[in-house]
Amino acid sequence: MPTIELTGRNFDAVAAKPGIVLVDFWASWCAPCRAFAPVFERVAEQHPDLVFGKVDTEAAQDLAGAFQIRSIPTLMVIKDGVVVFAQAGALPPAALEDLVQQAKALDMDEVRRKIAAAAEGAKTAAQG
Repeated sequence: MPTIELTGRNFDAVAAKPGIVLVDFWASWCAPCRAFAPVFERVAEQHPDLVFGKVDTEAAQDLAGAFQIRSIPTLMVIKDGVVVFAQAGALPPAALEDLVQQAKALDMDEVRRKIAAAAEGAKTAAQG
């Protein structure tokens, strides 16, 4: 599956769907972004079962701001509507493939339990 352009209009709908979405935050003036683009595209072609989206941080400044993107490229992985990974910097092909495999292997029930426990801990700390 080719990559799709993510904007303020379609981001929430795409990110909320069941499954895995890999998001590349980039800009046309960014040399590391341009170098990472073919890697992202090749891995996207190898995984038609996943969604690979690109956010042009110049055109979608609202999204870049909402996710506090401070450095590009930034890669984000969303699984079943939950951001499970975000890191600035371009990845080599093998590292991106490894990240895809890790995302596929994630137990989202366990992830949600950890999120709930962390939220409860923060709430308790704020009260005490």
